Amino acid sequence: MKITETIAAISSSAGSSGIGIIRVSGEESIEIVDQIFRSAKVGKTLKDVETHTAHFGHIVDGDQVLDQVLVLVLRNPHSYTGEDTVEIDCHGGVLILKKILELVLRKGARAAEPGEFTKRAFLNGKMDLSQAEAVMDLINSQNEFALNSSVNQLRGSVSEKIKEIRSDILYHIALIESALDDPEHISLDGYEEQIMEMLSGNMKKMKRMIDTFQNGKMMKEGIKTVILGKPNAGKSSLLNLMLGENRAIVTDIEGTTRDTLEEMITLGELSLRMIDTAGIRSTEDKVEQIGVLKAKEMAEDADLVIYVVDGSKELDENDQEILSLIKEKQTIILINKSDLENRISQEGIENLTGKDAIMFSAKEGNGLEILEDEIKKLFYQGQITYNDQVYITNIRQKDALENAYESLNNVEDSVNAGMPEDFYSIDLMNAYSELGSIIGESVEDDLVNEIFSKFCMGK
Repeated sequence: MKITETIAAISSSAGSSGIGIIRVSGEESIEIVDQIFRSAKVGKTLKDVETHTAHFGHIVDGDQVLDQVLVLVLRNPHSYTGEDTVEIDCHGGVLILKKILELVLRKGARAAEPGEFTKRAFLNGKMDLSQAEAVMDLINSQNEFALNSSVNQLRGSVSEKIKEIRSDILYHIALIESALDDPEHISLDGYEEQIMEMLSGNMKKMKRMIDTFQNGKMMKEGIKTVILGKPNAGKSSLLNLMLGENRAIVTDIEGTTRDTLEEMITLGELSLRMIDTAGIRSTEDKVEQIGVLKAKEMAEDADLVIYVVDGSKELDENDQEILSLIKEKQTIILINKSDLENRISQEGIENLTGKDAIMFSAKEGNGLEILEDEIKKLFYQGQITYNDQVYITNIRQKDALENAYESLNNVEDSVNAGMPEDFYSIDLMNAYSELGSIIGESVEDDLVNEIFSKFCMGK
């Protein structure tokens, strides 16, 4: 990509709306828009206006007026991309947006690639790579936790932590190299204690960040919540009840659900990735067997399991199999069909499993508020509590932190083994480089392209 090229794209969401935005960025952005903009103030041109100003007028194609618009001019470097940028705020009809964008492209801009505006912001030093990734997380946030975490990262919470650690590492790399080059003037006597103190402190910081990943991932993607139970226990009815619509097929025929069905549900500041599964039982039906196997696999990878028990029937061998699956999982048990005569008591199943149980009726909706409160209690007061802690939500960042941690651990081993100081430098440099990849200071072009290709168009 030539950084000198001027790019343009529709930056508002798809579909009709009151206002649509076309963003143009690059060296020729002001000149290009000037060719098609006619200010309401006679004789006024965009090339002569101050930065961060808005101008009322019309977009014209020759003698034809296409729309009445407001044009915003943002001169470099004080723009999102760090380049001259013009935003055309027009009416949000699909056709008019398309016509204005086509006109801008005819006048010399090219269509922007997905994420290219943010990519230019990164390349022009307006943000580092972790902040750029936070932009996409912010756009895709589905709950308050994810939103707050993304805003914190965009403000540099991750960057600051990484830069602090890299600064410490760089100091020790420089000290070792200087001492090796000039041993007469720079002594490393007693240096082992100094570097071990640095390693211990920064490894603790890195470990805390790595340990936030699971919670951060749940914030970003939603709590993976798998509904388990025997056929006809009421799993699909529960999903429909929580969604407030009939999304899953519900019949009296056992084995109706044969595949997984996933829906996103928001409970206050939490998002749940609710996954309905096939009823677990022994069966000769090949298709149903595949569904049962998939349900078990989903349970293994779940953040939360909701085990739906048919309270009108005694527990059997299929229930015992489910209990073995959820033994080590965060689980809430629903004793469904509480509107019928119960053969399973709440106290009895809690004593058997050591897990909380709720009397429930998917048919009548009884117990739904208790279930929602229990989920919130588990994750607000238990595994997830949002505060000012830095959360790692990105697998790329987590992998880099783990690699850097391992390199510092190697340095610690070398110190304990009494190895010469020049052995430390290799692993210190590896850690410094891995941490640099998080903020984009040591990252290959291919990775940068891969990251920004996942962004939405116009951003």
